Amino acid sequence: MNNLNYGIVGNGKSAALISEKGSVDWLCFPQFDSPSVFAALLDKEKGGHFSIISVSGANITQKYGFHSNILITRFECVDGTFEIHDFMPRYKSDNGTYYIPPDLIRYIKWIKGKPKIKILYDPRLEYAKFDTRITIHEKYVKAQTTKGSYDSLYLYTSMDKLAVVGQLPITLEKDEFILISYNQKLLVQTIERAYLKLQRTKVYWLNWSERTTRFKKYNDQILRSALVLKLLSYQKSGAILAALTTSLPETIGEERNWDYRFCWIRDASMVIKVMTMLGHFNVAHRYLNFIINLLPDKDEKIQIMYGINGEKKLTEYELPHLSGYENSKPVRIGNAAYKQKQNDIYGILVDVIYQLFHLFTTSLEHSEELWTITRNIIKVVQKNWQKPDKGIWEIRHSTKHFTFSKVLCWVAVDRGIKIAELLHQKDYIRSWERLREKIKVDILKNAWSEEKQAFTQSYDSNDLDASVLLMETYGFIEGDDPRYKSTVKAIQRELEHNGLMFRYRNYDGFGQPSSAFTICSFWLIRALYKIGEKEEAKKKFEQLLKYSNHLGLFSEDMDFETKRLLGNFPQAYSHLALIDVAMLLAGGELTTEEKILGNIG
Repeated sequence: MNNLNYGIVGNGKSAALISEKGSVDWLCFPQFDSPSVFAALLDKEKGGHFSIISVSGANITQKYGFHSNILITRFECVDGTFEIHDFMPRYKSDNGTYYIPPDLIRYIKWIKGKPKIKILYDPRLEYAKFDTRITIHEKYVKAQTTKGSYDSLYLYTSMDKLAVVGQLPITLEKDEFILISYNQKLLVQTIERAYLKLQRTKVYWLNWSERTTRFKKYNDQILRSALVLKLLSYQKSGAILAALTTSLPETIGEERNWDYRFCWIRDASMVIKVMTMLGHFNVAHRYLNFIINLLPDKDEKIQIMYGINGEKKLTEYELPHLSGYENSKPVRIGNAAYKQKQNDIYGILVDVIYQLFHLFTTSLEHSEELWTITRNIIKVVQKNWQKPDKGIWEIRHSTKHFTFSKVLCWVAVDRGIKIAELLHQKDYIRSWERLREKIKVDILKNAWSEEKQAFTQSYDSNDLDASVLLMETYGFIEGDDPRYKSTVKAIQRELEHNGLMFRYRNYDGFGQPSSAFTICSFWLIRALYKIGEKEEAKKKFEQLLKYSNHLGLFSEDMDFETKRLLGNFPQAYSHLALIDVAMLLAGGELTTEEKILGNIG
């Protein structure tokens, strides 16, 4: 079974996926949403890759360096042993700014013997649309496009450049390095410089991890997920990507293949909530600025998603020359969902604004802008909450009165009231309370099915939907409310299959999915815990953790039968839900004394 056994390395500018055998199979330069340099992930023949292999064969193992995003692939060969330490540099410069160049460094650490290796360096620039030419120069190897848009890539190495490009055997007797960069380097690249960057990057990640809140259980899983979320955070704008990839299919051979290298307001806002709970307030501040910069006009419509630099137009097109992941076509670039109307985003946005006011109170910058945004969103909710939309799952063929969207409209008004109370803006509270009550009554009346004894996917329907499990999470209903308990049990009965969850099972224009949506399984665990089924919740959580890849990473989807990972990877939403549930089940933070004892131990 071909699983998504990849590790991710990155620095807040871009990131790479490296296979368990040490092959770079996905990398876009100079930033996350740029055209690919290596895309073997989407076409093994044409996409391009960058491998370091042992000539004599090897037993290969892979892990992350302690509390870091440095990926270590160890080769134990007949003729010796070596490791590849893959990373993208990230650390503070002397002037206080972050050094995050569009560089990938493969530091080859010699361990013992004289292992023979070969470098298979095969970049295919600009999504491999045309041939890429490689030329050897005195200081570097240059790869460049031959047709279409001009693009280029530079390789620097301590090894013989001809041997690297010509795939000739190289005997390792000391540490070596290969650096690939979008930019031509001004300074001479040496093994000492590469080693220094490795150490500085390691220190950065150790410090970052040390600042992460620690809990009584599940610390390793929480930290790894937090490190993944950090890698999906774009330093320049504060945007957070849904995933690193495009067009990894929800089901092999089907066409549910989307580009996820964008910032969904829903996903990213939930990330902020979790990251602040983990003590990473900078991520929250940067994302907050990203949102404020997106909303310059008072009547401007809020999109469900944006480009990572705030782009509002994300035109979708296909790359027919690529065969797709395991021949799952089409390969899509861009995402037409940016045009969709999804009323749930208003609640998500006001919820995160409330979190930030609650956390930072009067010291929060931009208080006036945030209050303006809050008032404008509630105006929009007032006008739109009774209208149908596309819903959380972006169902492309129809609009409905989705229960989750209505609940999130209630959340927008509820959090708006709480913000008004915090800011002593009493003039708004009474009319907003009336609106909140009106929405609540409407949901309780129209979303409940007597037949199913559950809140359903949409008004006047008997279809069930996993997103309805979040009614309790957002405070719309209590966990011990008989209607919620009954809903959780009904959703589990109808949507759980082989220990994993469907999002929904009704017609959506694409046929019934044959893969589980990873986050929904986490939602069920949380809901079970909240209705008092704590032992079942813990058991399910520990089983679900076993379905990650070899490094503890999750994608968007999972095959019901084989449990193989499917869909875009690594998925922010999945790791976010993992942290959320782990914090709930962990039973609180470690005390200072416990932290000290843990460090001593």
